[in-house]
Amino acid sequence: MPGPEEIWLPLVDEPIGGIVRQIQMDDPEIDRLVSSPHRILPFRTFAYIRVGIVLGQLLFDNDVPPYDGSETWVDALLREPKHREALVEEVRSVAEEIASDPRYADEGPLGPDEAARERFKDFARKQLAQDV
Repeated sequence: MPGPEEIWLPLVDEPIGGIVRQIQMDDPEIDRLVSSPHRILPFRTFAYIRVGIVLGQLLFDNDVPPYDGSETWVDALLREPKHREALVEEVRSVAEEIASDPRYADEGPLGPDEAARERFKDFARKQLAQDV
């Protein structure tokens, strides 16, 4: 029987981690709410847990076809738009809860802001023009 580490890591990386990452990439508002150094860790932790719970509930409540090697039970569930939307709502809810925590109120975004990006672009253009 595999040890807990051998079960936990694949579960977090695939499919749950991938689902949370995809939802976050598809919804700029979620990314805006949690993209700071101190928000991202609790967001991912709780989003992974809660997505796992929702997936478990969906599996319990819905019949999935027997595994034939073509798709996982998660893929089978996510073919149904209402199931995917349930996961999106759960991830969005986690992001809103983390963002509303007053401990993170004054924290800036993860990575440079737009002004810093523009300054870098100007610098890079000048540097590249000198090298030509």
